[in-house]
Amino acid sequence: MTVATATVTGPARTRRSRPASNLTAASGLGLGVAVLWLSILVLIPLIAVVVAALEGGVGTFWAALTDPQTFAALRLTVLEALGVTALNVVVGTLIAWVLVRDEFPGKRVLDVVIDIPFALPTIVAGLVLLSLYGPASPVGINLVNTQQGIFLALAFVTLPFVVRTVQPVLLELDVDAEEAAASLGAGRLTTFRRIILPSLLPAITAGASLAFARAISEFGSLVLISGNTPYETEVASLKILKFIEGDNQAQAAAVATLLLLVAVVVIVALDLISRRVARRG
Repeated sequence: MTVATATVTGPARTRRSRPASNLTAASGLGLGVAVLWLSILVLIPLIAVVVAALEGGVGTFWAALTDPQTFAALRLTVLEALGVTALNVVVGTLIAWVLVRDEFPGKRVLDVVIDIPFALPTIVAGLVLLSLYGPASPVGINLVNTQQGIFLALAFVTLPFVVRTVQPVLLELDVDAEEAAASLGAGRLTTFRRIILPSLLPAITAGASLAFARAISEFGSLVLISGNTPYETEVASLKILKFIEGDNQAQAAAVATLLLLVAVVVIVALDLISRRVARRG
């Protein structure tokens, strides 16, 4: 018995003591290219923006952020983005559910329509919204130079994110667990909360993160419909444009840096919420 035990446990100990496998030459080359490409496209430009924001010193950076007009633009942008993200979480998940679980006439058409905001240039999206909800609106609704118009534009361009992140997860979700829960007497709400939601939540939060990041940085669709009125409908992206046109790159970079920090905080918060809910089930 002692010999058998030693024979069994010996290899196990050897496996545990082995160091992590090293990258192959091809994998190392691929990783190096990926890091280089990521640095050129993302890391270096972001560092350049932060450096530009601090060129005039912390005082200039703080003055740009505490300016009442700039603060109003930032507050409006973040609140509108949060509202649109919350709407996308509910409506986007519902649309994904309908597309996966239900069969109805026009399903394929709806599936294609979902991707239209991805395909349209954002300035074209603004023109479409202006045509429908501008001064010459065929439905008699004028949302130009209103916060409702900003919300509508952001909802239009961010609609697909949650739908397209939740849909593949729903397609792969095993319905046997749902049926087993129902056979044991669990109601629909309990089944959704304990079985379905923990599986969908990572995808929902990923889509919400993408939607929020897109919303706070949106520019093209807002140029025509927001009106850009200070303290009322001026958003952060258009405020940045004003700073650049006024040859004030330090303040433009300061606003951009703050938007970056807000996006990171929200994305991390969503990830933590997702992990906590998934653990609780």
